[in-house]
Amino acid sequence: MNYIETLRAQLQEMAEGFVESLPSLAIALFIVIITWIVARFAVKISDMIVGRTEIRASLKNLVDTAVRLTIWIIGLFVAAVVVMPDLTPASLLAGLGIGAVAIGFAFQDIFENFFAGILIMLREKMRIGDIIECEGITGKVEHITLRETHVRKLSGELTVVPNSILFKNPVEIFTDEDQRRHEVVVGVSYDTNLDHAATVIRRAVEGIDDVLASKGIDIFAQEFNSSSVDFLVRWWAGSTPRSGWESKDKVVRGIKAALDEAGIEIPFPYVTHTFKETVPVSKLGDSSKPTP
Repeated sequence: MNYIETLRAQLQEMAEGFVESLPSLAIALFIVIITWIVARFAVKISDMIVGRTEIRASLKNLVDTAVRLTIWIIGLFVAAVVVMPDLTPASLLAGLGIGAVAIGFAFQDIFENFFAGILIMLREKMRIGDIIECEGITGKVEHITLRETHVRKLSGELTVVPNSILFKNPVEIFTDEDQRRHEVVVGVSYDTNLDHAATVIRRAVEGIDDVLASKGIDIFAQEFNSSSVDFLVRWWAGSTPRSGWESKDKVVRGIKAALDEAGIEIPFPYVTHTFKETVPVSKLGDSSKPTP
């Protein structure tokens, strides 16, 4: 057998087949280009239609992705049929079914994040702009994609969080409402009239602008501490972390000034030293001798 001639014949056959398929490949490439153009215009049209509604930004991203993905699937299928005329939807689905299990195991994390992203976009809670906390990450939601969510931490760093983490773990949303309750502990000395101290603290908190006094101010005598009786003071203010810090700063300053003016002590831990009279060892020895 002449291996060189056999190889030459096979290469010549492959070259002739490639040349014969060039028109089909050119048409398929043209279809892919048209698909890309149509997908871009379809997304713009979708944005115009959705922009007239009050749909959430995350759901808008999902609609754009669905439109783009649908057009690309149709365009790629048409291009594949041009190159391989024997390809049918049934054969394509059969081929996908055979490889679905292997692909599922290989890309398990990707599919998990993908479906979690869809569910996150569909649910009403956790919108773009919310301040959230999840798995030790606290920050502002800036962008939600099908695979990941971008969270800008309060210190300025950007954290890219896989959607599966946000979907499977508890997420605390600080800005779900415009206001939320804040609290601080205030201690007064044991010789203080607690009713009078509570009245002074309430008046101080009510006089602060950032406090929503209409939603109520709670002042509870909470516990007997080592050197003070502690009050738990709770009030309503803005829900963002900065609003909470600013209102707490004003509340602490106001309570301190009011207690000082009323002559009520905010105690600090006391240390008591006890000294006992010591007897010299020599005297102890003398006292141990028997008296004649």
